[in-house]
Amino acid sequence: MQEQYRTVPHEGVHETEINRSRFLCVLAPAATEQEAQDFVARVRKEHPTASHNCYAYVVGADAGIQKASDDGEPGGTAGVPMLQMLMRREVRYAVAVVTRYYGGVKLGAGGLIRAYGGVVGEALDELGTVTRRRFRLATVTIDHQRAGKLENDLRTTGRSVREVSYGEAVTIGIGLPDSDVESFRSWLADATAGTAGFELGGEAYGDG
Repeated sequence: MQEQYRTVPHEGVHETEINRSRFLCVLAPAATEQEAQDFVARVRKEHPTASHNCYAYVVGADAGIQKASDDGEPGGTAGVPMLQMLMRREVRYAVAVVTRYYGGVKLGAGGLIRAYGGVVGEALDELGTVTRRRFRLATVTIDHQRAGKLENDLRTTGRSVREVSYGEAVTIGIGLPDSDVESFRSWLADATAGTAGFELGGEAYGDG
């Protein structure tokens, strides 16, 4: 499994003009392939008079799902360079749609490749990316008297506290890098005089 990946923090648009053609690149996070396809359909609906709505998306931390479409541009001149730009920047769980309004000047194959790949790169620069790191999910169980202090200690030591729920005992859900699990067990035992329960769960990605 990938230790980390990059994605876009939210939806954003970047526009540029090349030889009188308008290129609008819309980037958005996409958790699933369906989400990516729905986003492409939405953008197409917003730009029904555009010459082309080309797209590329990458889903999966290991880039297991990749798709690109030239939407009528010469084969390999639009969707593929867009996809290559996402891959080169290690961007995952993201979709890019480039809408082109033709301005009357032909760009040629090389010009199109540079334009479509370039506008995605510029949009990524403008929007920025966030890194998601792989975590082990874990649950800490503690009595009510110690819970407030422990939660505070977790946050001040930079631990990723995901949720806190109060029942007979207090359970605190946290995320830990794999390499940190054993040292965390020791820290927890010291911090709570051995009174806390600790259970490892599955894996997830989160802010690192």
